[in-house]
Amino acid sequence: MRKIFALLALLVIFVFLILAVAELRGEEGGFGEPVNTAMDDYFLQDSQPHNQANNVVTAILFDYRGLDTLGEATVLFSAVSGVLTVLRKLKPVTRGGKE
Repeated sequence: MRKIFALLALLVIFVFLILAVAELRGEEGGFGEPVNTAMDDYFLQDSQPHNQANNVVTAILFDYRGLDTLGEATVLFSAVSGVLTVLRKLKPVTRGGKE
């Protein structure tokens, strides 16, 4: 019975994924061809004159989204610091010179 249920759940997930991919390939533009490209065109045309960066991705990350990137780095640093603090090994406390 469990195998039948697992197979049925797998089939439902598979059909859902196939329908989701078919929806991405809609009539308007299709996947990979967005209908509204005004923002894309702006970044492609103005990233070099405004930011003096030849790479558009670099211009967006470090100039347009610099504070957001700094915030994400801060969150990651805080998470790693917290995990290291929780998982560190503590030295045994000695009293009177005896362990």
